[in-house]
Amino acid sequence: MNKLTIEKRSHIVQCLVEGMSIRATVRITGAAKNTVTKLVVELGSACREYQDRVLVNLHCKKIQCDEIWSFCYAKEKNVPKDHKGEWGYGDVYTWTAIDADTKLIPAFLVGRRDAEYARVFMLDLASRLKNRVQLTTDGHKAYLMAVDEAFATDIDYAMLIKTYGAPESTKDQRRYSPAECTGIDKFPICGNPDKKEISTSYVERQNLTMRMSMRRLTRLTNGFSKKIKNLEAAMALYFMYYNFCRVHQTLRVTPAMEAGIADRVWSIEDVVRLIKNKQ
Repeated sequence: MNKLTIEKRSHIVQCLVEGMSIRATVRITGAAKNTVTKLVVELGSACREYQDRVLVNLHCKKIQCDEIWSFCYAKEKNVPKDHKGEWGYGDVYTWTAIDADTKLIPAFLVGRRDAEYARVFMLDLASRLKNRVQLTTDGHKAYLMAVDEAFATDIDYAMLIKTYGAPESTKDQRRYSPAECTGIDKFPICGNPDKKEISTSYVERQNLTMRMSMRRLTRLTNGFSKKIKNLEAAMALYFMYYNFCRVHQTLRVTPAMEAGIADRVWSIEDVVRLIKNKQ
């Protein structure tokens, strides 16, 4: 991999962040599969370290959080008995937070959908915010104690819970179509959240963007991650690209520029050079 030029590495990364699988990237770029995988792992690590360093003292006002499902090695029901319950096998969730105004992703975490990971995620998010924010999550109960521990009373927090009904359709249509949302309930939990701003629309739309931009997250795919470190690296690379390189259609700048932590649109070459800076 060290023999690859910046241009070649950038071509590989460009393919990956636009939703191509590892094998498709291999076919288009001519790079070896192991080379592409090693580049993802090394660059993902560099991207994670960079974002940990710069995504601090953020002046966010409205934060929305959610978890997006994926799986590693095999789907939960297909995990071999000797790996049942082992981290990196079966269901994996990525916890994400988005700033409703700047569309910046200030924090993310790959883990299980349980109380401990909720706690780690919220503590990380709280450490990056400079001022009091309004926070909205779904009805996942793990958020309650996690938010309380991370923010105490210094937050305006609410839950938005959606109810779904079974779609009136055939069996095949029910399999591939989402259930119909039949109602929304808003529950203030702490502080004085503005009911008009209690929403998870932006973070749910971000989930769609993630599935469209990463082959690993596509449903009914054979491009899923086989190793958890590869999934973690791919997520860090994606968020780096989303925050610093991808111009938001509404904002006309990148989320990092809108949030005041970048003064220009990053190129893929800029991201690739993070490896050299790390070394």
